[in-house]
Amino acid sequence: MAIIRTLRNEPPDDDTLGGRLSRTRDAVGMSATALARRVGVKPATILAWESDRSEPNVEKLSLLAGVLDVNMIWLLHGVGDAPTDEIGPDPLAAISVQLERLRRIHEDTGQIIERLHRELARLNGER
Repeated sequence: MAIIRTLRNEPPDDDTLGGRLSRTRDAVGMSATALARRVGVKPATILAWESDRSEPNVEKLSLLAGVLDVNMIWLLHGVGDAPTDEIGPDPLAAISVQLERLRRIHEDTGQIIERLHRELARLNGER
């Protein structure tokens, strides 16, 4: 199997589009809600893109790249320069950022679960 390399003979980022999007958003310190607002979608859409359950269209991908200040080709294929993580060498700060991200994901998941419970109750009531 051939390995694709960049112009500088470096292997591409092997992560998925969603993984690169999530890492980039974290690196710039932006919440899913803030990114969603800037791109014109719902926060759940950003989370779906980040978990590779769906993908942005070309217009939204271009907006994402612009808002996050990364190359669209890097987001799509992992070829080129990745954004730098501004956390630096402080592991406490890195853990705090990841914990906050998990808290937001947990909160979003709880909201989705509650919506599904309400919808299920509504559908059961219609029978």
